[in-house]
Formats: sequence, C-alpha cells, structure tokens
Amino acid sequence: MKVLSKDKVTALLDKIAQQAAVFVPMANENGSGFYPWNDEHKTRPLLLNALNVYTSPKYVLFPQTERMYDLKQQGQDLSIGQTHEDGSKRVIFGVRACDARAIRCLDDVFLTRGFVDSFYQARRDNVTLIGNACYAPGVNCFCEAMGVAMTEPETDIILRDAGDEGYIWEVKTEPGEKLTQAVAEFLSDKELKAPEAKAFQTQVDYAGVAEKLKGMFDDPIWERMSQPCVNCGACTYICPSCHCFDIQVKMWGDQGYRFRCWDSCMYAEYTAEAGGGNPRPTGVERFRNRFLHKLQFFNERYGYALCTGCGRCTIVCPTGVRITDIIKEIKEVDSSVEL
Repeated sequence: MKVLSKDKVTALLDKIAQQAAVFVPMANENGSGFYPWNDEHKTRPLLLNALNVYTSPKYVLFPQTERMYDLKQQGQDLSIGQTHEDGSKRVIFGVRACDARAIRCLDDVFLTRGFVDSFYQARRDNVTLIGNACYAPGVNCFCEAMGVAMTEPETDIILRDAGDEGYIWEVKTEPGEKLTQAVAEFLSDKELKAPEAKAFQTQVDYAGVAEKLKGMFDDPIWERMSQPCVNCGACTYICPSCHCFDIQVKMWGDQGYRFRCWDSCMYAEYTAEAGGGNPRPTGVERFRNRFLHKLQFFNERYGYALCTGCGRCTIVCPTGVRITDIIKEIKEVDSSVEL
C-alpha cells in the first residue's frame, strides 16, 4: 500500500499547490476552517489530527458570495457581458466523511434532475477531494445514524491515520490516481494497519423518520419544539449541506453585475412574496420547514437525508436546539393518534 509520512505532508501540499489551489483544515484567530495553502496561511496550525474544523469546505465549491455575470443597459436593451464561471483547479485536502457527504448533497442539488448549475459545475469538475477517515467520533458526531460511513469518506483519495508510521494513502477514483502519480515522490510502499473505529457517543435512530414525517406536517409537536428557536439562521450558515441562496443585482449607471449569496430558510424574507404574502409567516413554519427538508423532503427526492451528522448546528445554536433530540421526539410521537 501507499503511505504518506507525516513529515512529508507540507512538502506534498507545496507540490500540489504548484498545479492547483489547495484548501486544508487550519486553525485561525476565530476558530478553524478550510483555508488556501499559500504563503499567507502556511504559518497557521494544520489540523489534520483534529476531529473536524469549525467551518466546512462548502464555500470552495459554493462560495458565500459569487459574482455570476456582468450586464449593461443600452436604451431599452440589456446585454449580458462576461460570465464568471470559475473552472480553476482545486484540491480539498483532509475532508471528513460528513463534509464529503455534504458535497454529494450539493452535487445532487446542482447537477442532477434535469438542471445543471453551470457555476457550480465549473468548480466541481475541477476539484479533487482527499478525505481523512475518522476513527474516534466526537461527542456531537452522529454521522453513522445518517447513513455516513466515517471511515469511508466519499472522496477521490482517503487518508487513514496510522499513527507515527504515517497516513495510509488509498486511491478510490481516476482523478485520485492522477493526483497520486503527480506526488509519487512523497509516497512510499509499506504495509500499515488502520486503527480500530471507536463507538459513537451520540446515539440516534433515523430509520423510518422520513416516512413518518409525511403524516406530521400539522402535528402540534412543531409548536413545542420550535419554542427555543430564535430564527437566527446560524445553523443554516454553519451547515455543510444547506444550499439556500438569493440572487441580486448591483447597478451603477448603465452597467452592473448579478451575484448570488447564501440565504437562510430561517428568515421571514426568504419566502416573502411580492404581493405581501408569506407561506411561512412565523418561526414555527420556518422551523418546521428546515427540519422537514433535512429529514424528509430531501430524502424523498434523492434517497438519503440532507443532514450529514456533523453536529455543527448543535455546537453553534445559542438556545440549545439539537437535531438529534428532534429526531428522537419524532420517533416517540404516536402516529396512531388522529390530529
């Protein structure tokens, strides 16, 4: 098997960075996240041994703010200028299984079912994912319950931490093989054993929840469960799989550009209608929609949950809302009782 010695990681990243933009898990003054491997950030601590970082690599494929195309008004006509589809090569290094599953969610949303988002596709077609297998889940982790295999991230290459001996380097796809050939000088042949996976501390049973939720749209449980929620939207912005966005136009004189930016279903403005109506006028409806989307709607469309079990929303929620508690409460509802 191929092995990457830990003392060669930085040299390998330098090599890859000569051919593509590399994003790695790092600490920063505000926490941690995925940042470019360049001269500005190299002095930051590399967090390959950390359980996970505070923010996911979602923005690498789906930027928080993205310029789409330029436009110019000429009398009554409006002409479209440059389209900003960024197809530069990127490598995301050290992706955990929960974040890799989130990227699969984005792939399904933006690239399947008869519609292709060309801005997302330009990035996705040129991204190689190097995963970092998990063997010791944290107190807020529950990816296994959501159908995610923590030791098998859905990536082009998987790193398996074998301790002082280095990382087992496991190629899974053709792009992974191509990258492996480019960095062969940093890899050696050696037989190592991956660590044993530890048990999850957080236990939750998602089985049957999506089906059960079909009959719970008007259940009074939503009123009770939503009471702590202040609709701040923090959960949606920290989530690696949330993908709501807004599109706006910036104009000055007769020219400008159209851009999109992340939005949140937890805000009243998100569903505000031009005529003044709003199908989700209160926090209860917005709370219900978020969790129905995560646990039912996405599953109905794509065959798996939109939640990847990373636990980030639990960590950032200022009022202690936990999606695992919501799943448990849904499981406990007596579906035989007529509403």
